[in-house]
Amino acid sequence: MPTPATLLHNQPIAERIDALLNLSKQHAEHYCSPGAWLARQRYMAQHPTSIVVMKCMDGRIHIPHATRTPLGIITPFRNLGGIFDLGWPYLGELLTDSVLDAAKAGHATLMLITYHFSSGHQERGCAGFDCDTEAAKAHAYAIAKQAGQLFGDDHQQVYPLVCGFETDSDALILHGQHGEVLDSRDLIGLAPEALSTPLASLCPDMPWEIQRDLLPLLAGNVAHVSELQGVERDLDIEHREWVICVGRGFDFLHLPNTALIIGPYGPDLAEPIGIAAAIIEANMRAGRIPDDGFMLLASTPYQHSGVDRARAEMKSRFLSDFAERVIQREHPKLAQKMRRHTAVVHWPTRRLDSLD
Repeated sequence: MPTPATLLHNQPIAERIDALLNLSKQHAEHYCSPGAWLARQRYMAQHPTSIVVMKCMDGRIHIPHATRTPLGIITPFRNLGGIFDLGWPYLGELLTDSVLDAAKAGHATLMLITYHFSSGHQERGCAGFDCDTEAAKAHAYAIAKQAGQLFGDDHQQVYPLVCGFETDSDALILHGQHGEVLDSRDLIGLAPEALSTPLASLCPDMPWEIQRDLLPLLAGNVAHVSELQGVERDLDIEHREWVICVGRGFDFLHLPNTALIIGPYGPDLAEPIGIAAAIIEANMRAGRIPDDGFMLLASTPYQHSGVDRARAEMKSRFLSDFAERVIQREHPKLAQKMRRHTAVVHWPTRRLDSLD
């Protein structure tokens, strides 16, 4: 059965863009609805641990979708290959601010550090590491070590957890401190309340409140993976992205395998933008998406009107101009098919405002 994402991939570019912008509008309306607002408040009251995810820009890696977690709960940090350095100034500031905000509210932070791979075909692995899963995994452990240096090696306030993401099944593989793993594919059939024992065994040093708030993600992923068993997913697990997003504020993009999202964290934005453009070009060449165009979307969130919004507008325009120059320089033929959109996002309402 074709998925909404699959059906959207096959439409002409103008219709795809209209549908995506309409999706953004629908997301903001739903996010601001009384029911969704109350659901988030209730979820955060029951599970107050702050959750951040360090992940690849690959459009297949959608942790809220794969864990059945309400949108707006998990804070994502995205970059090519999930490659980060906590010494990067902007990334370090954002991450530290997130941790401090949680600590001031009396809550700990769970830091999921992900790498991804395909069990079926190595070439469907992470392009950022040339499909070398061991290299991607080693880098995830290096980030976890940095997190310990930054926030404390006892992991009581910030718990860094290395997680594999198997893209053929959407399964999470949690890694313990001493090489043990907990694969959600092996947990199918267990009742949600039975998952606490293997999780506690895997991470005996994890504070109980973080374990409590990780369990819904694990249970959601087990249910998600179980539901996908036996489902033909060839079109979903292959690259079919047709949008390059640069910046932050892309919560509305909850269709898997649609966009390559590049956060503005590292000192070299040109490399991930160029690789994202190469992926789009390869998708067109292979016939996985129409070759009539692709979307470049730059976005920056803001909290308040006035200077905060003006700064967001300036940043979005810079990111859009920068990305366009990179694509024109490195992929001139593809650049001719670019549909550029620049926007800001009012973060309290998730409203996307176009600047074009």
